[in-house]
Amino acid sequence: MGVCALRYGALDFSLHDIAEACWREITGRGDLTLDQRVFIELRLPRAILCLLVGATLGAGGSLMQALFRNPIVEPGLIGTSSGAAFGAALFYVFGSFLKIDFGGWTLPVMACGGGVLSTYLVFALSRTKHEGRSSILRLLLTGLAINALFLSGIGFLSYVARDPAARSIIYWNLGMMSGADWKSVFVVGVATTFGLLPATFLAKHLNALMIGEDEAVALGVNVRRLKWLVLGLNVLMVAVATAFTGIISFVGLIVPHILRIVRGPDNRFLIPASALLVERS
Repeated sequence: MGVCALRYGALDFSLHDIAEACWREITGRGDLTLDQRVFIELRLPRAILCLLVGATLGAGGSLMQALFRNPIVEPGLIGTSSGAAFGAALFYVFGSFLKIDFGGWTLPVMACGGGVLSTYLVFALSRTKHEGRSSILRLLLTGLAINALFLSGIGFLSYVARDPAARSIIYWNLGMMSGADWKSVFVVGVATTFGLLPATFLAKHLNALMIGEDEAVALGVNVRRLKWLVLGLNVLMVAVATAFTGIISFVGLIVPHILRIVRGPDNRFLIPASALLVERS
């Protein structure tokens, strides 16, 4: 599918055209034609960003399903995606009044900040005074509540927004790749790399957690630190990806499901394979 995304579209490119355009861009030998510029500046970054976002959501889904020991959990269940969408909606409706200016990065920064805020609220509100820690069940229920809260906020902002801003909120919530460029590819690529590499080393601990929190503690797993790490990696990858592309659902849910049917629930396989399956599909 990745090759098809590169070759076919409003303009069709042969493999020879793709190779020639990449060669000229890398070596600087010869000027790019108009079609080659379309491929290098529009088609190629969009296709690469699709692969990175798919890998992020697939791996994030595996992490969250292992953390909650529930195969129907997706990466945005604890409010990361809805918080990012709320931040984007604030930008579209009140951007001119908030006087926050990061150049062309204002929308991604506000969306990423919303995702971080929502995830922090979930973890903070799920802690008990006596135990000082969060159970998996409380995290899940608090995440559902925070998700509903931010989705209600998005609905209110869509109601009060004027027509152009309201349409922008709707399109952003549906997910889009139209704003893909090499800067967004670099940022999402860095977040994906720094999220996936540590995630693979947590697979054994997540396997132990699947049999229960008390059993994992008995096996020497620091469950509280594991929760922080998993949630931190998830918000790093998902918030950054969502900040540039909007909300893309279902990928983080179905990909781990397919792999779990094929090879079982071993997270040492699921986490890296969830990223690779999306890239190949």
